Amino acid sequence: MLSLHSESLRIKLLIVMKKFFLTTCAAFLFLTAVAQDNPYIVKTRGVKKTAQPGIASELGVAPEQETATDFISQNFKFYSLCDWEEGMKFMVMPEKYDLVVKTFTDAATGKDVSSMPLKYKIMIYKGHHESSDGHSRVDFYCQDNGRNYYYEIPSGSFDDYCYSKTGVPTLAYLGDVDIAREKLMGKTLYTKTQYYRIDTEYDGEGFQDVVVDKDMEVKVTKVGVGTRSYPVKIIVEDKDGNEFYQNVAISKTNSGMRDDEFIMDEAKYLFGNSFELVDDIMDINSYNYRQYIGKVVHTKFKTALLNETTKKVQAIPRMMEYQIEAMNPHKNDDKFTLKLKNTTLGTYFYGDFVLDAHRAEKQEDYFGYIFAPGPGKKIQSTEGSRAMMRAGHVGVGFSEDEVMMAAGEPDKTLEGQNGTYTWIFNRSNNKLLYVEFDGGGVVTKTYTKDGPKKKSTPTARKGGGKRTASKSNSWRSGKGTPL
Repeated sequence: MLSLHSESLRIKLLIVMKKFFLTTCAAFLFLTAVAQDNPYIVKTRGVKKTAQPGIASELGVAPEQETATDFISQNFKFYSLCDWEEGMKFMVMPEKYDLVVKTFTDAATGKDVSSMPLKYKIMIYKGHHESSDGHSRVDFYCQDNGRNYYYEIPSGSFDDYCYSKTGVPTLAYLGDVDIAREKLMGKTLYTKTQYYRIDTEYDGEGFQDVVVDKDMEVKVTKVGVGTRSYPVKIIVEDKDGNEFYQNVAISKTNSGMRDDEFIMDEAKYLFGNSFELVDDIMDINSYNYRQYIGKVVHTKFKTALLNETTKKVQAIPRMMEYQIEAMNPHKNDDKFTLKLKNTTLGTYFYGDFVLDAHRAEKQEDYFGYIFAPGPGKKIQSTEGSRAMMRAGHVGVGFSEDEVMMAAGEPDKTLEGQNGTYTWIFNRSNNKLLYVEFDGGGVVTKTYTKDGPKKKSTPTARKGGGKRTASKSNSWRSGKGTPL
């Protein structure tokens, strides 16, 4: 009798397990179909369809620190839960933990709903209310199935809860995705870290970490939804046609993370730590310039600055980092003389720029075009190397970054044998500086040669004589001074 009972229980258990397995498989197949038709779900090129769909965990690496650019502050507003407006759109993007804990309740039935059938569905915020038993609830309408749901706040009132970082679990804010798609599609960016990802699952969230060159020019090919914490998935393509992506937080709306948590491994998941938008213009003018004194900026494009140590105008490459020490308006024109401190060398540089975009005759004269807020490239060097760089000298053993910091970007490159190459610089004293590199990008030799002779331009002089015209810098001509 006991054995018959045990056999009956075993059969019932097998039936239950079979039903669970079939239900799970059906749910995965349904999610796969939904994902394929959902314009917010985007994948890198070459991703393979998987036979067994699965859910991958989110891993994180990378350094650096975010400083919001004008592109961020002008286009992506942070909304605390207290400030949510009816009609805001979110997508259910559950993590593994969310598949166990039921986040939403069906308003019609009063039953809790698993996150699995809601995955990839769009929830529209409809406000909040108090239940008859005194619980605070956040209301949503599901755009995909036409049903109403609510998230019940664990404890306390809505006003007490809405100021916390917690927000509503599982929901990725689609407002950021929509704006990023509008503003970034087809744009040129530069990579600001080396660590990105490629998709490995067509039907899931599987990915593989990849390492790419830093400060590489890429183009945005797709923008979609990432995760709840990092809701904007930006897929870019390099010059060789390779695609990779980063999930980033931009406004941080409902990300579930505080600003001070975007450090160490999490820091690269801020837009400004993974990408630099070349088209971004720094919003600085002659009225608000004082608030920028003391701020850190970096060069978006190469320029020329006066080196206080060498007393020479020096070519400055992109991604060089400076702290703004002072801004001195000219009396006779629209320019300001800026005193900038190189954060690596401690050397002071001076440059004349127009702060108001509409007053600049050329783009390269406009400070907001050349500079962007936030840190630039971090360059590792020894104290001995830094002393040479401060004097504008290039030494054997320098890296490419150290050479560019000392002499700027080369005017010409000559390819040699076995991966060797030579950079040639046109120096201000009509000399050519040759810098030879081995195949590993390390300087092996430097030397100078006389440059081509320049023809003098005669100008009239009182008394009938002739003299050679010379180009003067505005800080030398009295229109601006090196402070």
